[in-house]
Formats: sequence, structure tokens, C-alpha cells
Amino acid sequence: MQIFAFCLVLATAVSSAADLAGTWKLEQTGRNGQRRVTTYVFKTGGETFTGLVATPTEQREILHGVIRGNQIAFDTHFEFYEANRIDSYKGEINGEQLSILPANPPQGGRAATPIVLRKTSNETVYTPPPELARTHKPFPPFQPIAPNGLAQTPPMGWNSWNKFAGRIDDATVRAIADAMVSSGMRDAGYVYVNIDDTWEGARDSRGSLHPNSKFPDMKALADYVHSKGLKLGIYSSPGRTTCAGFEGSYGHEEQDAKTWAEWGIDYLKYDWCSASAVYHRDEMAPAYQKMARALLATGRPIVLSLCQYGWLDVGTWGAAAGGNLWRTTGDIRDAWDSMSRIGFDQDGREKVAGPGHWNDPDMLEIGNGAMTDAEYRTHFSLWSMLAAPLIAGNDVRAATPGIREILTNREVIAIDQDKLGAQGFRVRRDGALEVWKKPLSDGVAVGLFNRGAQAAWMTVKWAEIGAAAPSKVRDLWGHEDVSAGAEFAADVPAHGVALLRLRHD
Repeated sequence: MQIFAFCLVLATAVSSAADLAGTWKLEQTGRNGQRRVTTYVFKTGGETFTGLVATPTEQREILHGVIRGNQIAFDTHFEFYEANRIDSYKGEINGEQLSILPANPPQGGRAATPIVLRKTSNETVYTPPPELARTHKPFPPFQPIAPNGLAQTPPMGWNSWNKFAGRIDDATVRAIADAMVSSGMRDAGYVYVNIDDTWEGARDSRGSLHPNSKFPDMKALADYVHSKGLKLGIYSSPGRTTCAGFEGSYGHEEQDAKTWAEWGIDYLKYDWCSASAVYHRDEMAPAYQKMARALLATGRPIVLSLCQYGWLDVGTWGAAAGGNLWRTTGDIRDAWDSMSRIGFDQDGREKVAGPGHWNDPDMLEIGNGAMTDAEYRTHFSLWSMLAAPLIAGNDVRAATPGIREILTNREVIAIDQDKLGAQGFRVRRDGALEVWKKPLSDGVAVGLFNRGAQAAWMTVKWAEIGAAAPSKVRDLWGHEDVSAGAEFAADVPAHGVALLRLRHD
């Protein structure tokens, strides 16, 4: 734990513990125009204090608070499922106003802007506002539900968030759908066009959710996407709000599922986010299952993607809750360190993956510009070896020929989409060099991955992957058959891969 230490400078205003004790609030307006209140409650004892920070989506404990004149310093502790972090802050009291800054802002970044709180009472006990009260009834004992029969191979498609985030709109979705056809992505297997967060509008007097002005007619959009031989996906949360602060599905699960079915939705990404404010940890599986049952009740086949970051060992219950795929990690970034850490850390999860239920290490960053083509080939190869969903996240309209070639490499896609549905795993690691194996319905795929910063000569003996000498070895990026006796060797570029398919006739 980190405690912020500072030198006391003589100040014109001198405050006391009594000045700090009580409830302070920060009111903000989110991107959707909704009011968001963050509440700080400080409990003082001499020159020290504790308390909590409460938002509509989470609560943090205040630790190690110290008061020196009108200056304060404290830590906040966030513990939620597998997340556990400490952040440090410093602040200054000026009457009924409290300014707070991070104690250790990131190096090289822009200077942080202070947040300004205003004291609202001397009350040191936090009482949630009525709109944050839990309204759901206790769930019955969790019982597995039957599979929905969808996603017999890992889903393939596109999602708006990585490239467009809150800028996504109807026109862009239509243009992406057009580009998925013209680029050859649809014919290569990418069928889902998924709208992520920020599409949501308000509920009407009957509780029905409507899209916002960016999406004037969701049914018409679905019809357009379907006319291209594609399918449309959408996004929501089990909580009151989504990650971006828009309307979630809490208390409206059956109603929202019916609405989406009427629109013609084919895929739902269901993101936990604010659900921690209304559900306890042991309610996560039944909360997801509630939506799965609601989707099944519509009679429309809708793939369910559980986005809860791998918490609570989701692979052991995700399929039983009705999920077709479940995130195993936090959000990916378009960076080698993020992609490689996430991808190679999937080793060991292979036992819970299979037809209809897949581990999801998050969306593809291929084509977003911050990695080299060699790194993007590694990204695509590794996700395919993992039998991971292949959900592109780039601007398909602007993809270079090289990026299109990576995303539409049908020989690599065939590894991901193999009907056996086995997830690959690590066979050997020598420092930065790794050998992976993926069983196939008619052979074996082998990946030689160089995570190092320099090119490396790599060798794999067929015996070490438990395979007999193959009758045919195919280089899936070179698109050629290669000669190999009892082993294979290649010069693998930095952050690169050699991906092979072995057949035994």
C-alpha cells in the first residue's frame, strides 16, 4: 500500500478535523446527459481519518487519511472480485469546498485537473439514495440451463468499441456492414456486426427502452445488416447503467430481451460494469442466467456474450448460466504488451472451452495502427490457436491490403473454426520462445511464437507435441507446403510467429 507523504507549507487557511468530517459531493453530467453524483464520507479522529467514496457503480474504502492544516492526503482501496488496487490522493480544504488531485499523476501525461467537492452535511454515515436501492428479489438456487445450440464454432464478426467508442452511429454501422462485404470479410466468416455501448436512449412510460438519436430506427438498421447476409449485435449491462453511463437492463431483462428480438438482434454483449452496485458476488451467475432465460423466451436465436472480465472463475459456470462466450480478462489495448500478456496468459483454460461455449480474451486490435503487421499476425495466430472469438475492432473501410490479408487468411481462420472446438495450449517455453499445440479434427496446429525483441531460430520436434511424423506440413502464413522430417525449424521474426498445420493421411 502506498501512503502519500508531503511537506506542510504554511497556509493562509487552517482547517481542522471537524472541518473535514461529514459528507461531500461531486455532481457531474455524463455523456448521456444524466446526472452522476459521487459521495465522499469522511470520519475523523484527531489528525487522521477514514471513510468511503460511493458512486452509482461502486464503493471504495478511504484509508490512511492524514490532516495537516488545510492539507489532506489519503488512499482509496478498491476491492471487487479479483480486482484489488490502491490509489493515493492529496487535497486542500477551503471552507465548504474540497479540491482533490491524484498524489502520483502518470509521468509525461497532462496535468490532472482537480475535482472540487462541496460539503453537504456533517453526517458521517453513508445512506444510498433511493434510486440506488436494490429492487430485485432473491434468486432461486442456481441450476444449469440447457445450451441454446448457438456458436458451435467461435463467433466471428466486428465490434464498434475499439475504434469508435462513443462515436458509433447508424450511418457508420451501415458503412461497416458494406465494407465487410466488399472487403471479403463476410465471405471469410465474419458475420456479426456488433454495436457496443452508447446506443441507448431513455425508457418510455411503459419501461420500454428506445435507442438515442444516433440510432433513429434500430429495426431498420437490423433489416439493412441482414440484407447484406450479416447479423446485428447489441450491448447492455445487468446493472442500472452501462460502462459509459447509459441505460442498463436491471429490472427490465425480459422487456429488453423482447425488444431486441423484435428489432432483429442476433447477439448480445452483456457487460457487468455497474451491476456491482446492485448484486452481491454470489449473484453474478444467476444475474447472467436471468438474461439468458429472457433471451431464450423470445424464441429468437441470440448469442450471449458474458463480459465480466474473468471474475469468479467464470469458465466453471459461464456455460451453465447460458453464456456462449465469456471474457477471461480486462480490456485489451492496441499494444504489444497488452495483447501478448492477455493472449499467452490464456494457457490452462482449455478444459472449459468447446462448441457452444468459448473463452474470450477480448476483441481483435488488428488494423488499429499501434502494432506492426508481424505483431498483428501473432495476434491473429494466437487467437486462432486459442479457439477464441474473432471479433475485429478496426475501421474496416480504411483497412490496408496487408491488414485485410491478415484478417481474411482463411487457412488461419480454419484453425480457429475447426469443428473439434479444442483450445490450444503451451507445450514448451524457453524464455521468450514458446511452442503451442491445438488439436484439430483432422490433424494438429502448431505455433512457434517469438515474444522476444530479436529474431530467433526456433525448432520443434513432432515427438514433443505428441504427434507422429506428419505426411504434410503447411505453412499457414507462407501459404505453402514445407518439408519436414522428425522436426521443423524456422527463423521467426521478433514478436512474430510461424504457424503450421500438420496432417496425417
